[in-house]
Amino acid sequence: MATASPLKLRIEGMDCGACAAKIENAMKRLPGVSDIDVNYSLQSLSLAVDEDRTSRGTIEAKIRALGYAPVDPSEQVMSAGHRDGDRDTAEGTWWSSSKGRLVIGTGALLLLAFAVSYVEPAWSNWAYIAATLVSLIPIGRRALTGALSGTPFSIEMLMSIAAVGAVAIGEAEEAAVVVFLFAVGELLEGVAAGRARAGIKALIDLVPRTARRQIGSNVETIPVEDLAIGDTVVVRPGDRVPSDGTVIEGVSEVNEAPVTGESVPVGKEPGSTVYAGSINANGELRVEITRTAADNTIARIVHMVEEAQGSKAPTARFIDRFSRWYTPAAMAVSALVVLVPPLLFGADWFTWIYRGLAVLLIACPCALVISTPAAIASGLASGARRGLLIKGGAALETLGKVKAVAFDKTGTLTMGHPQVTDVVVVEGTEADILAKSAAVERGSSHPLGAAIVAEAERRGLDIPKAFGGGIATPGKAVTARLKSGFVSVGSPRHASEQGEVPEEVRKQIEELESQGKTVVVVSEGKQLVGLIALRDEPRPDAADGLAKLRTLGIRAVMLTGDNARTATAIGGALGLDIRAELLPDAKLDAISAYKSEGPIAMVGDGINDAPALAASSVGIAMGGGTDVALETADAALLKNRVTGVAELIALSRATLANIWQNITLALSLKGIFLVTTLFGATPLWMAILADTGATVLVTANALRLLRFEFKA
Repeated sequence: MATASPLKLRIEGMDCGACAAKIENAMKRLPGVSDIDVNYSLQSLSLAVDEDRTSRGTIEAKIRALGYAPVDPSEQVMSAGHRDGDRDTAEGTWWSSSKGRLVIGTGALLLLAFAVSYVEPAWSNWAYIAATLVSLIPIGRRALTGALSGTPFSIEMLMSIAAVGAVAIGEAEEAAVVVFLFAVGELLEGVAAGRARAGIKALIDLVPRTARRQIGSNVETIPVEDLAIGDTVVVRPGDRVPSDGTVIEGVSEVNEAPVTGESVPVGKEPGSTVYAGSINANGELRVEITRTAADNTIARIVHMVEEAQGSKAPTARFIDRFSRWYTPAAMAVSALVVLVPPLLFGADWFTWIYRGLAVLLIACPCALVISTPAAIASGLASGARRGLLIKGGAALETLGKVKAVAFDKTGTLTMGHPQVTDVVVVEGTEADILAKSAAVERGSSHPLGAAIVAEAERRGLDIPKAFGGGIATPGKAVTARLKSGFVSVGSPRHASEQGEVPEEVRKQIEELESQGKTVVVVSEGKQLVGLIALRDEPRPDAADGLAKLRTLGIRAVMLTGDNARTATAIGGALGLDIRAELLPDAKLDAISAYKSEGPIAMVGDGINDAPALAASSVGIAMGGGTDVALETADAALLKNRVTGVAELIALSRATLANIWQNITLALSLKGIFLVTTLFGATPLWMAILADTGATVLVTANALRLLRFEFKA
């Protein structure tokens, strides 16, 4: 028994959901074809086919008959991490496309008919009839193929009926103009759709075509596709990083704005991660490649945005269902316009046939069908260019409706690792206490020890050498022998067990701990010399991000498993509601309670918050471009900033507003022209402009989202 094999084609010429629907309906009627997925924003078709029942040639011939051009991806399209043939050429020049050739052809025939009518007026009508019928051949062929393939109510069918009807009632001149304007409108729709796809092209173009790979002492220039994991590349000042990697030599600043939206250059040194497409600012870097071109950050962002554009938002699904009933209903209204006045009221047949044909042209649902997906595609692309990755139209719509945002604390509102906040001197100097503590903790894997070492290094202190390494007493202290004697860094309880902690120092410890800080006691010999307080501090932009949420009318709450004292200290400073000491089950219950009051977004680090992210109306992962941020939740903040949450919600609201503007624009124009048509004020050429013009206006309005800027 033959099995179905996967087939993927690029379909050139698809501009809207109606185009995708025609191809999908045609594929459904072919035997042995299943798992059909048509994505007009990507201009792609994927399906499974049993080639013993339907050959690939048959599939391609059917697509061509519908007026589209199938292309084998292996011949033209490379993976998301590579280059895309048609994108590199900016989808070609308009006159080289099939729609461009149709415009040129119909325009030439119209001019020829005009010339004939001017030279020999007696032949005028026949010249325009010939121009109309010849121009109508490709359109009529597509209409017939669509009807036989399951799409009888296509724009081509409406156009063909209207043009033939106009010829039949003696309006051949107007029919020729209508066919030409239809071709122009189709071309403009294609250009507008290409502009909408430019957001993806801009992301792909961030990655350079070549890389400077170093082998030994030699440096060679190779295509980025040839880079392998483990290769070393040289990134000079001004160069773009060719693929994700880790710095192994050199110090520089890297502009990551093209990838994460982070506007300030980020310092890089050995051990730092760099992302494909980011720009090296000054020093030369040697980078070990950790991801291939097909799997780097840009490639994964492109892939996810393309998938998101292919998934339909709730409003888009509603519009699709509506349009399936709308078009045949509009044809029925057109028929009533033609028949009712002459039959019931003895009105003139010519007048009402003409008006019925105009109604037929106005009825085309193209503008309505494209109103939502065009806005969604622009919103997704706009977000991706600003480091806001949204995985689909449904998530984009939901974000604009949330009433509350729940934040995890550690790694979300805070930096995710402790930092030294206070050094209290009992004996000696602050620098001496910190340097000796760093000497004891050097080499420690404990977060508190690592934070003490990092602070000493940040201050540029001369850290003394420890002899024999530190001796750890788990949960109590670490002790090491320095040149000046034994130094111990431990808990306040351990210090109390070893000797008397003065009452004044005890009060200082309690004061620091009441602020949610962890305190360690530094002793030299048996003498207490100082205190070091540490805390996981809020992100620099946390307060600003929460303030921006409040300006949007969004309630913010912290849900954390941390102790109440620490949570209160952090939450109080940031001015948000706090629920602390929550086990995973309790955190889920809290999400459910808030969800019953309205949609809620959950913001977490994408690892331990996965259940809460899934339970919320929309989950948002922090992550700076990591795998977790890209692969969990419904949205990800690539620039790893709390302010990104407000930007996401504002972008969603702008997109929702744009969608309703588009729907209102499409329906209003059709309603106005319908009324003017019934009163005889709309000629056929203006009726076709009512459709194509609305489509172009709707798409142009959606493209405004590419320039979205959040202003709180």
